[in-house]
Amino acid sequence: MSIELAVRVRAELYKKKMSQNDLAKIIGISGAYLTDILKGRKDGPKAQEHIKHIKKILDIK
Repeated sequence: MSIELAVRVRAELYKKKMSQNDLAKIIGISGAYLTDILKGRKDGPKAQEHIKHIKKILDIK
C-alpha cells in the first residue's frame, strides 16, 4: 500500500472514530495483518483484494 493511501486510511478511520482493529474485524482479518498491509509489508494478490475492500468500506477513491 502506498504511503499516501495508508495516511488516507488512517485519516478516514479517525473521522469515523474507528480503530484499525475495528476495520480488521469488519474485513475479517487480524489487526496485525491489517498493519502489515498498511505498512506495505504485505502486497500480494490477497492483500490487494483487502485493499479494495478497505477502500470501499471507508469510501476512498
